[in-house]
Amino acid sequence: MSADGDSTSPRHSLRPQTARWTHLALRVADIDASISWYERHTPLRLLERREDDQGYGAWLGQPESASSPFILVLAHFFPATDPFAGVPTDVLAPFSHIGIELPARSDVDAASDRADADSCLVMAPQQLPDPVGYVCMARDPDGNLVEFSFDQGVYEAARRIWGDATTSD
Repeated sequence: MSADGDSTSPRHSLRPQTARWTHLALRVADIDASISWYERHTPLRLLERREDDQGYGAWLGQPESASSPFILVLAHFFPATDPFAGVPTDVLAPFSHIGIELPARSDVDAASDRADADSCLVMAPQQLPDPVGYVCMARDPDGNLVEFSFDQGVYEAARRIWGDATTSD
């Protein structure tokens, strides 16, 4: 509800000017363990953490993407007030995953080493056919798969097809 008590009035003044893909949300069992895992294993950093009657929430993203944010939302619901109680908790697996493209092949090896040291590596680095590239996979504390890749060509394809334009929203 807005400060004036009107639940239909917008609460935020800054918003996109066109439809935007803004987030991916995951249900987690331990918000602290998940925040810690994503900050250790990915370039994501805590943007905001909240608590309400239903549980804990956290937004993680990349600080350099503030003008066009894409956020990983983590939600840890309290059993007594879980709005999704009784609904099975699914995970991103076996192929479904979060993808993180890294700037160098050695960065995939380093991600693999960290995941192996933390006993969450599920696929050692390997070169796969184009467009997959050089990848490894790790499992987050809730079982979701996170892929670390090099040389997938996402940036090249986006610039080739959509250009190098930036938007003001």
